[in-house]
Amino acid sequence: MKILIIQQKMIGDVLTSSMLFEALKAQHPNAELHYLINTHTFSVVEHNPFIDTIVFFTKEHESSKLALLKLAKSIRREHYDVVIDVYSKLSSNIISLFSGAKTKISYYKSYTSALYTHNIKRKPTATSTDGLAVEHRLQLLEPLEIHQTNATPKIYLTNQEIANSASILERNGIHLDQPLYMISVLGSGVNKTYPFKYMAKVIDSVIKTTKGQVLFNYIPNQATEARAIYELCKPEHQKNIHFDVFAKDLRGFLAITSHCDALIGNEGGAINMAKALGIKTFAIFSPWIDTETWGAVENSNHVNVHLKTYAPALYAGKADKEMKREALSLYKSFKPSYFIEKLQIFLNQTLADRPKLNI
Repeated sequence: MKILIIQQKMIGDVLTSSMLFEALKAQHPNAELHYLINTHTFSVVEHNPFIDTIVFFTKEHESSKLALLKLAKSIRREHYDVVIDVYSKLSSNIISLFSGAKTKISYYKSYTSALYTHNIKRKPTATSTDGLAVEHRLQLLEPLEIHQTNATPKIYLTNQEIANSASILERNGIHLDQPLYMISVLGSGVNKTYPFKYMAKVIDSVIKTTKGQVLFNYIPNQATEARAIYELCKPEHQKNIHFDVFAKDLRGFLAITSHCDALIGNEGGAINMAKALGIKTFAIFSPWIDTETWGAVENSNHVNVHLKTYAPALYAGKADKEMKREALSLYKSFKPSYFIEKLQIFLNQTLADRPKLNI
């Protein structure tokens, strides 16, 4: 059996959908499994042992109808038995149509249902702690008689990547035998970024509670914003922040994060990647993001906070996404005092879980 899974666009989506490969291999160990993804998302599935071949969807495919058609024709020459279109947008509709696969699976949409042999209606509410983002993807396996109810995306690092990142940290004065925390200081946009002065208070609480070392997760073009948050932290805590220690690429970030006791900050791709590495997370959700989709998993290792929990009256009669245009004003209401105690409990647990050194 030869299967193609299509999941274009965002890194978080590509990572989440990658869990389907392990489930497929468990049921069909001899199946040949291919993954069609955007080039820039490759880092989160590199070295995944359950994926046999990566097919890249490039910027050229995105901008040129002719290039997209050529890709679709090349897909047809692969003679896939099954195509699972998780992305379910125009480009993947075309690829699925041209594939010639006997079994074509996607989510139900009235205007594309004729293209697929199986159209899956998404369940409205989560029935497990994994969240709807996971459960909806697992539904796509049901036509193949795979009825899995839970799964966890995983990122696979090599021993060399882990060793190299440890050396980088140590050369920069970071002690791996002491608490180390990665802070996701910025979201993917303004309406997903916790206010700077509030984030500084969160960082101050991390350092005060743990006496730990802190790294900032940001990319070079975000340095000005990240520096602004650093400057808002208490002067006595700034010495614990290794501001200039950050990875040059995504695999580097993943390897560095693997050495951290936890990743704390804005909910988003970094939080999901940390979870896939088995790292503890404390996620601050944007006021308009639905926690049931991306943050249902919550235990001592993974904690989520959302304004709706503390000020439900603001959401009366409204869906979270209706609040998107009010995100900035809602953020002002989402004061750190609401959840600082919860954060401190989480931090103390990370300290308790650190390996004990033999003296």
